[in-house]
Amino acid sequence: MTGGADAVGIYDRALDHLLRFHPAVVDDAGTLVATSPDAPMGHALTAYLHLMSTDAADLPTASEAVAALQGCAEHPREQAHADAAAGWLAGDWTGAATHLDDLLRQWPTDLLALAIGHQLDFFLGDATNLRDRVGRTLPEVDPDHAHAGFVLGMHAFGLEESGHYAQAEAAGVAALARNRDDVWAIHAVVHTYEMRGRIDTGTRFLLDRTDDWADGNLFTVHNWWHLALFALEAGEPSRALAIYDDRLHTPSSAGVPSEMLDAAALLWRLHLDGVPTGDRFAVLADGWARYTTEDPRYAFNDVHAVMALAGAGRLDDCRAVIARLSAYVERAQGTNTSMTAEVGLPVARAVLAFVEGRHADVVAELEPIRRVLHHFGGSHAQRDAWQRTLLESSLRCGRNDLARALTAERLSMRGQANYNWAQRARVLHALGDANGAGSAAATAESNRVRFTTAFQDQR
Repeated sequence: MTGGADAVGIYDRALDHLLRFHPAVVDDAGTLVATSPDAPMGHALTAYLHLMSTDAADLPTASEAVAALQGCAEHPREQAHADAAAGWLAGDWTGAATHLDDLLRQWPTDLLALAIGHQLDFFLGDATNLRDRVGRTLPEVDPDHAHAGFVLGMHAFGLEESGHYAQAEAAGVAALARNRDDVWAIHAVVHTYEMRGRIDTGTRFLLDRTDDWADGNLFTVHNWWHLALFALEAGEPSRALAIYDDRLHTPSSAGVPSEMLDAAALLWRLHLDGVPTGDRFAVLADGWARYTTEDPRYAFNDVHAVMALAGAGRLDDCRAVIARLSAYVERAQGTNTSMTAEVGLPVARAVLAFVEGRHADVVAELEPIRRVLHHFGGSHAQRDAWQRTLLESSLRCGRNDLARALTAERLSMRGQANYNWAQRARVLHALGDANGAGSAAATAESNRVRFTTAFQDQR
């Protein structure tokens, strides 16, 4: 890397912090730029960190960093980073991901390109490249390298999002054998349990490892969110709300989109289940207020803002956001414009329709896009909020044929899940199958008891 031995040392420390989701990476980037302003990778790291936040307030800093990077990049590898960061800044997220793919073909062990490309694949909902980008690098990394375990952790998540659950679990466990504090690998393993309905195993896994993930990293809120989802599956909404109050959205929360996404997603699931949430939606909606008036940056954020506003009963504000997104689609170009048009707007309209009791409209918005929800990013677990919304509305508007098909699909993948069996009982009851409904309800209760025991075992 251009910039001398001191710059290389700071950059290596920053990269280690980035892979650990350690908040010191932000300070490292600032130190590198301040002490070695001619070192291109300091500007590259700064640009990527501020783009990865998906917060429009960070764009001016990202823009300055990109300009500085373009001005001092000399090596073709540095220029490739400049092209990727500039493309992302300009709104071409897909092009930026492709630039990083091209870079990694020439320099497959560039871990900054790998880590940032992996996050871009996540933002784009590109499960195949989440898996294969890392898969292409994995054989090129020295197994004894200090960061080889983190590459395994990234591969674990790509495998999980591609449906290779057992292989993903094994890769994640192998990554954690190298680095117990690899919070991304912890998160990947947790996803494998979520997607297979192994809630008791996932609960014990997280609770046994709280020292490794629960504090001191930039990903702690999301892993607490996963534990809250397990609490919901165990039939313990009060425990989920306690996690919300203690960890997801507190008076000291930073108000950044990544944390408020998790907060909105949990409250929305509770709302679908008819669980009272007090004034939490109202407080969260206030946190989202700034993001509902600025130029759209990421459709996934916008939809979660609408969920918070809808849950708070601020329906005029929901309509204003939807109108703003509709106008944006008409006038703008870029990756986020496409994501908003194809998925973001239909989901936002469905959320508004749900709280207004227009359940046939919810079905009309969500059924046509339910197989392409991944086109606007996030994980399968995150996007399940809208799959559940579709199922709940199909039950409420008498679309029992659809509800029966949806519950059958869910049970074919997660046959242990309490939620899936409980919804199956509801639809079978609506169809007049009392015996089938009773059997499904009994299975749901049996699973609930088993999942609750996993929490009680930790007391």
